[in-house]
Amino acid sequence: MVWDGTTIEMLKNGILETLFMVLGSSLIAYLIGIPLGIILVVTDTDGIHPIPALQKALGLVINLLRSVPFIILLLVMIPVTRAIVGTTLGAKAVIPPLVAAAAPYIARMVESSFKEVDAGVIEAAKSMGATTWQIIWKVLLPEAKPSLLVGAAISITTILGYSAMAGFVGGGGLGAIAINYGYYRYQTDMMLVTVVILVVIVQIIQETWMKLSKISDKRIR
Repeated sequence: MVWDGTTIEMLKNGILETLFMVLGSSLIAYLIGIPLGIILVVTDTDGIHPIPALQKALGLVINLLRSVPFIILLLVMIPVTRAIVGTTLGAKAVIPPLVAAAAPYIARMVESSFKEVDAGVIEAAKSMGATTWQIIWKVLLPEAKPSLLVGAAISITTILGYSAMAGFVGGGGLGAIAINYGYYRYQTDMMLVTVVILVVIVQIIQETWMKLSKISDKRIR
């Protein structure tokens, strides 16, 4: 690998495309996943507003989506991706399948975080006449915030891994560079560079969100 201006520019663009894919899809996936997670918890048999049939049906759909390998989801969603973004190549084309893969995962992470909230706190809110929405907004979300932030670190790094895999089907970013140059052209040094950059990005995400989790945790103040 020759470290000229073209190579550096390519890596810089790869980093920007990767961040665009990961942050963009994470934001959309959380906008979908948090409400789904809330519904799963609220409508559970032991939830605030039990609707077992809805909870089981939604849980089944989420489990089915989670069970599909991402590389297969990428291929299955090609018509949907083309209809949404107008292309099946590049960083933009990876966002719809990333959202489809991440939203169910995030929903389960949110559900798990909410179930960690002390049932006594919820019962106390109920006894004071709080509505379902008030319990969600003023009890569940604040109490679960540290766990939600830890879950965000795990979810975003998982999405980062998915984005790298998208390079096999024409997606952009560091994954595409690693595959096109490190794999197909046998440039091992380029492969190592992209891996190191991905590891650094993962560490930054992990440390940032874990620090935010500690700051928001009232128990360690």
